[in-house]
Amino acid sequence: MGSFVSVVPGDEGEDCVAAYDVICLSHLRWDFVWQRPQQLLTRFARDRRVIFVEEPVPGDGPSALDLSSREEGVVVAVPHLPRDLSPEQANTEQERLLQDLLGQLGIERYVLWLYTPMAVAFTRGLKPLAIVYDCMDELSAFAQAPPELRQLEDELFRTADLVFTGGVSLFEAKRDRHHDVHLFPSSVDTAHFAAARSAGPEPEDQAGISSPRLGYIGVIDERMDLGLLAAVAAAEPSWQLILIGPLAKIDPGDLPRRPNIHYLGQRPYAELPSYLHGWDVALLPFVRNESTRFISPTKTPEYLAAGLPVVSTPIADVVRPYGDEGLVGIAGDAAEFVERCREAMLEHSEERLRRVDAFLTENSWDFTWADMSEHLERVVRRGRSARESHPQW
Repeated sequence: MGSFVSVVPGDEGEDCVAAYDVICLSHLRWDFVWQRPQQLLTRFARDRRVIFVEEPVPGDGPSALDLSSREEGVVVAVPHLPRDLSPEQANTEQERLLQDLLGQLGIERYVLWLYTPMAVAFTRGLKPLAIVYDCMDELSAFAQAPPELRQLEDELFRTADLVFTGGVSLFEAKRDRHHDVHLFPSSVDTAHFAAARSAGPEPEDQAGISSPRLGYIGVIDERMDLGLLAAVAAAEPSWQLILIGPLAKIDPGDLPRRPNIHYLGQRPYAELPSYLHGWDVALLPFVRNESTRFISPTKTPEYLAAGLPVVSTPIADVVRPYGDEGLVGIAGDAAEFVERCREAMLEHSEERLRRVDAFLTENSWDFTWADMSEHLERVVRRGRSARESHPQW
């Protein structure tokens, strides 16, 4: 596995060639849902080592770090900690495991790439070339968020060299908290999802579901408007609502149950286009509350790339730009949601696809990764000057 080669200032101000790797610390599991971290880090892994460190798993054994390689070139590290540790002890153990990992893999020059401020508590003793905070969600607004998260994010804004945000609303909320904040909304692997526009084998678990089909792909959690789903299913019994994705942080007993609502569970990223091909409308049925105030759903451009009409509740980062551009139907209540879905099924597809393709031309993960790489190169070229100004790191 190679390391990325960069030109950085030497001790005497002259350029020297140095390789560096990326250590990512995330609140998400690598194998959970394929989204922003996976899209970006697999691209970074093309020319450097990328270590993806997940949140710890409590157990009965001693502290250990489980390493496994993925086909995409990323090494996934899962800390296993004794379940009876205090938070302070857990942080100490995680820092020790990270230090051991760096020594084991011979990693000396690296960038810390954080998705969670919680990692600040056990990375203060590390000496990265730069610290990047890729803020993809307002985690403090989520259910079961740790109470110390806000304080740790304040510290992260003081010590990070570079901040990216995953949506317009997040950018507006964070841009005054750091001197180097950049907006990178959800992008799309257009070629992957455009495969849904061509006929192919119907997935077995969807083949027996009649049409019209209206579907959702993603995590089913507290952000989902379950009442809206129930109302749509009741208003149009002939419509088949298909939900693909894992259940998280909500009781399965709270899910609406009707003959025309189908929960298919999680499906591999590679198979999603085959499901999307058989749909008539794609849905973004999110509730409007603090947990969705700053979300920028990755599935919005994915649905569009698949060639599907999309209907959403008025989530800010869907209204801007997709609703404003006439690419997504926006509905404020159940009756309007049903009406937008009816309109979507009647919309002229060729004209809509022309507008969609024009919009998505430069909205790709490859473009996003390239732009992020330029910013990362800039802060690495800055050398250790920023790091020396924050000795706590």
